[in-house]
Amino acid sequence: MLYLIAEALGFPHVLNLIRYITFRAGAAAMTALFIGLFIGPRFIGWLRVKQGKGQPIRADGPQTHLAKVGTPTMGGLMILTTLAIAVLLWMDLGNRYTWACLLVTFGFGLIGFMDDYDKVKKRSHAGISGRLRLLLEFVIAGVAAFIIVQGNGTHLYVPFYNGPVIDLGYFYVPFAAFIIVGFGNAVNLTDGLDGLATMPVVIASLAFFVITYLAGNAKFAVYLGIPHVPGAGGLGVMTAAMIGASLAFLWFNAPPAAVFMGDTGSLALGGALGAIAVTAHHEIVLLIVGGLFVLETVSVILQVFFYKRTGKRIFRMAPIHHHFEQLGWSEPTVVIRFWIISFVLALAGLATLKLR
Repeated sequence: MLYLIAEALGFPHVLNLIRYITFRAGAAAMTALFIGLFIGPRFIGWLRVKQGKGQPIRADGPQTHLAKVGTPTMGGLMILTTLAIAVLLWMDLGNRYTWACLLVTFGFGLIGFMDDYDKVKKRSHAGISGRLRLLLEFVIAGVAAFIIVQGNGTHLYVPFYNGPVIDLGYFYVPFAAFIIVGFGNAVNLTDGLDGLATMPVVIASLAFFVITYLAGNAKFAVYLGIPHVPGAGGLGVMTAAMIGASLAFLWFNAPPAAVFMGDTGSLALGGALGAIAVTAHHEIVLLIVGGLFVLETVSVILQVFFYKRTGKRIFRMAPIHHHFEQLGWSEPTVVIRFWIISFVLALAGLATLKLR
């Protein structure tokens, strides 16, 4: 909104700063952070009153988690509120990619809210039907992917190779939708310990701030041999807002958590990262940068696959962060070590920008 106002006025005097993505990104991050820290205590108090007993805790999970009974969920609503304010203030609302990514973020957030609400209301961790949830996610992701391809084409790019590998044509939309839905659910699976998903989301968002900024700049894109996507740089403002909103939430989600993100936040943030990666044509790099989320998802797939066929488990419990808890690692140990892994993978993903 402020960008459109400043643009209409011709970016006079101090408003010329709004022209720059880096300034708006910093402002968006600070806006989301301070609003989140300000509304956090009141918001958590409101959730506690509304939910009563809070999020249901799995009886078959690690016994240490039983101490978390009564902790409210749907903290993702706080993230989405602060993110919405920051984005609407500082992003270029005339950019088609802005609206495609916002569609995924808040559409997935709504699906997650429906799931969280159902869990709290029924006092169960089952939530809404998995098939219904996936159907809704694919519809939203498909529409967003269609909007995105109108501006940046249907070519597939891979790390370590200069130029497009193949034009997927009509198959690009379902491919992009799969990336968005898959990553949304990968972040959702990772959100099982206090702070575990939040900081890796911050790290991945920081990596994609760099990627979108470079992809949106013709000179940098040509120099690095990465796809140039005019307008993608503006999504750096959104990634910065995600960082600010997530850090504000982490202030209250740090062990012992005062609030859980819930599917409302994890689905929204994961879907947002997926949509941003699709826009920048760095879908494969997303799997490296977000490798921790991929690992968590693969651990669940392997566990289910082998258990159904052999009756035996590969891990003591899936997702894999629970496996390490069962091995005797304390929750803070698992969380911090997984943060370190996430940081290393993000650096590896950024390294692919030059290795072409």
